[in-house]
Amino acid sequence: MRFLLFLGQRLALTVPTLLILSVLVFALQHLLPGDPALALAGEDMDPDVVAEIRHRYGFDLPIWHQYWNWLLAALQGDLGMSLRNSMSVVQLLLGKLGITLQLAVASMVLALVIGIPLGVLAAARPGSFASLAASGFALSGISVPHFWLGIMLVLAFSVNLNWFPSSGYTPFAEDPGRWAMGLVLPAFVLGTGIAGVLMRHTRSAMLQALGSDYIRTARAKGLREQRVVLKHALRNALVPVVTLGAIEFGQLLSGAVLTEQIFSIPGFGKLLVDGVLYRDYAVVQGLVLVSALLFIAASLVADILYFVINPRLRS
Repeated sequence: MRFLLFLGQRLALTVPTLLILSVLVFALQHLLPGDPALALAGEDMDPDVVAEIRHRYGFDLPIWHQYWNWLLAALQGDLGMSLRNSMSVVQLLLGKLGITLQLAVASMVLALVIGIPLGVLAAARPGSFASLAASGFALSGISVPHFWLGIMLVLAFSVNLNWFPSSGYTPFAEDPGRWAMGLVLPAFVLGTGIAGVLMRHTRSAMLQALGSDYIRTARAKGLREQRVVLKHALRNALVPVVTLGAIEFGQLLSGAVLTEQIFSIPGFGKLLVDGVLYRDYAVVQGLVLVSALLFIAASLVADILYFVINPRLRS
C-alpha cells in the first residue's frame, strides 16, 4: 500500500511537469530569429506563397492558439508534421529513438564496468596508488569536455590508426561488426564522463559503509576482507549508486547533442540541432516532450529501485 502511494505521488507530478515544459519550449522557440515560412518558400519568397505556408501550418494564428491546437493533437498521439521533410514527427522520433537507445546502453554499460570497480578499489585501499589513479581518472572524466575528447579520439584512432570509423552510423542488421565498431568511440566519450561520476559516488558510499558497525562486526568474526568488501559493504553502498545510474541513463536517452554531432550519429541529439537550425517547430517540440518523458521514466525507475533496495523505506 505504501509503495502504491509512493508511486502515485511520483506519477501525479509528471503531468504538470510535462505541461509546464511544453509551454516553455513552445514559447521560447518562437522567440528564435527567423521565419520557417520564409525558409520553406525558397529563394523567390513570393508573398502569396509565404502567406499560404503560414496559413497551412497555422503560423498566422496567435501563439496561444497554436499551442492549444498542438496540445489537443498531442493528447491524441499526434505531434504534427516535420516542416523539413514532411514526415510525421512520431514516425521520425521512433526512427531515431532506437539509435539513441543503442548509444545510451553502450555508454551506460561502459560506465558501470569502469566506474563501480574503480570506486570499490579506491575505497578499499585509501591512500594507495590505485586509489589516487582512480580518483585522477574520475576527475579527468568529469572535467574533460566531450567535444574535445571526441575530436582527439577521432584523430588518434580513426585518422592516424584507422581502427574505428570516424563518423556515421551503420544499422546492426546491415553489418553487425561495423555497427559495433561505430559505437566504440562515442560510447567511450559519454561513458567515461558518467564513469567518473559513478566512481566518486561509489567511493564515497563505500567509505561510509566500511566505517559502519556491521562491517567491524563482520571483520571481528574473522571473515575475509574480500568478502567483507564485496558482499557486505558493496551491497549497501550500491543503493545510491543504482538510483544515480538510472538518472544518468535518462539523461543519455534525452540525447547527447555534442557527441552525436561530432560522430554524425543520427539520434535525438542531432535531430534536435537540425530542428532548431531549420526552425522545425513540431520536431523540436515533440523531441523535447519525448525526451522529458524518457527522463521522467528513468527518474521514476530510480525512485522505485531506491524504494525496493532500501529496507527502511519499506518498513
